[in-house]
Amino acid sequence: MEAATLRALLAGEAGALESDPTLAAMLAIIREQSALGDFGLYHGVAEITLGWETFVPGPDASPTLGNAAETTFSPTVTLTTWIREGAAETDVETALDALMAAHPWEIPVIEVAESRLLLRG
Repeated sequence: MEAATLRALLAGEAGALESDPTLAAMLAIIREQSALGDFGLYHGVAEITLGWETFVPGPDASPTLGNAAETTFSPTVTLTTWIREGAAETDVETALDALMAAHPWEIPVIEVAESRLLLRG
């Protein structure tokens, strides 16, 4: 995420999510892929958390941000969505591949964990 996007979001400008090219692409994937963020009556569901990430690129890295052997701090967004229960494995793989391709970093990280959601309605 761009530093300007973080500043805008911290100022309460939620529209900045759609102005940031990476965030807009990833949110579009969540909205378009039926395996993601689908709760029946609601689609494209995602949680967005602002924060900071830190890392030290190794000597062979080609980082999008920072330099080898230097500690880097990056404004970041944690984007959480859910895989629809019963989604076909091929649909899930397609969605995850699309998210990985949209991510600008050399080694994007996507965490997949099983959880139990209690939904009313």
